[in-house]
Amino acid sequence: MDIEDSVQEDLTRVKTLLIVEDDTAIGSLLVQAIQQETPYQAVLVSDGFEALKMLRTLKPDLLILDYCLPGMNGLELYDTIHSVKVLEHMPVLIVSAETTVIRKEIEARHLSYLQKPFELTDLLTAIERL
Repeated sequence: MDIEDSVQEDLTRVKTLLIVEDDTAIGSLLVQAIQQETPYQAVLVSDGFEALKMLRTLKPDLLILDYCLPGMNGLELYDTIHSVKVLEHMPVLIVSAETTVIRKEIEARHLSYLQKPFELTDLLTAIERL
């Protein structure tokens, strides 16, 4: 495969977003909205450990992480993911109702975030930006 084929393959590949959200109603709504309103594929997992398993076989173009997750919070998951060389530059969007409490930690990591509840247009804008 030459460079042109490689570039063309990358341009035609559907971008994938991995959503880590333990509330299945919210997670399903996010998947549905993303798949209806964007050209992207969305995959939903319910906790950080499931996300880490998924990342063994899937390299998403963007991670959308809820902060409040069972077992490990979204920032702990972010830190674990970004300690792996091949994943360290993967863009991340943190979503949480708790952003006022964790704002300093989010800003120290230079992460984008949305405070729940958020408007769908704000989510879609953040996805396009990242």
